[in-house]
Amino acid sequence: LSQARAGIISTVEVLKVMEAFVNEPNYTVWSDLSCNLGILSTLLSHTDFYEEIQVFVKDVFSPIGERLGWDAKPGEGHLDALLRGLVLGKLGKAGHKATLEEARRRFKDHVEGKHILSADLRSPVYVTILKHGDSTTLDTMLKLHKQADMQEEKNRIERVLGAISQPELIQKVLTFALSEEVRPQDTVSVIGGVAGGSKQGRKAAWKFVRDNWEELYNRYQGGFLISRLIKV
Repeated sequence: LSQARAGIISTVEVLKVMEAFVNEPNYTVWSDLSCNLGILSTLLSHTDFYEEIQVFVKDVFSPIGERLGWDAKPGEGHLDALLRGLVLGKLGKAGHKATLEEARRRFKDHVEGKHILSADLRSPVYVTILKHGDSTTLDTMLKLHKQADMQEEKNRIERVLGAISQPELIQKVLTFALSEEVRPQDTVSVIGGVAGGSKQGRKAAWKFVRDNWEELYNRYQGGFLISRLIKV
């Protein structure tokens, strides 16, 4: 990937190498693949190839997704749980039909209190249903945020809200970031999630930061959070 980014080899060569990892069982390797594919997806979101890279993601990640399934198996380790969350999140965001349907079913049961999602599955499920959701989905997520009695769950929701796709809902998430519902130290996570969520989100987050720069700068007074905000 470094060679492709430097213009020494074609990105096509990188994708061919990635295809060779379909039977890879190791979480660290998949994490690296996921990160690198994320970089490519971000670049390709400005081209006509964005939908094609999503198809590629589904092709590469679906075999490991089918092997892992949704539920933990006896004797599994911590890395297996991390891998499951990573793979399901990647497939869900890319619009893998079976993953999206199962995520919606499990989310409905979670909201209704029939079957609470395990901590490992919450982020991938939340990301999936938001990415392909509407205003009702966002309202449900904000309600879950309000009801959460653990800060860990509030932070988990804050980090994924930026996955929502529609411009008017992206604005709603950005407004929420500066509201009293979000701790000042967590505002950056919400804005960062929007900036990393989509092409529309990047533009909206950049404009939002410029429009609210004075308030944000005064809030963080040149501390590490302002540098983190600038970085995202």
